Amino acid sequence: QVQLVESGGGLVQPGGSLRLSCAASGFFLNDYAMAWFRQAPGKEREGVACISGVRRSTNYADSVKGRFTISRDNAKDTVYLQMNNLNPEDTGDYYCAADPAGLYNCVMSKEYDHWGQGTQVTVSS
Repeated sequence: QVQLVESGGGLVQPGGSLRLSCAASGFFLNDYAMAWFRQAPGKEREGVACISGVRRSTNYADSVKGRFTISRDNAKDTVYLQMNNLNPEDTGDYYCAADPAGLYNCVMSKEYDHWGQGTQVTVSS
């Protein structure tokens, strides 16, 4: 059974940093593209970053380029999202997702097969 469990969210001041983790189980992580999505209150869900399986190519939303970094540790079955220089517009629920068709490349403009339950990030002074 595929399972994704996010952690690492919380309250942080503007300019601060957080690292989100997504622990995966029930599938071979190396074969999947992994992505982080977020949903702010009253807004639609948006893709934040993704990383492909074998090639580990990455893509980022324009709003987070240069501030967020997605990475994966297949040995630990974990995907990370390092978020630096956070601002209030980054507030939202962050979700980890897995795509079995993303071995060499990843895109965020598609439906992902598996989702975690989310972790909340609040950026406020």
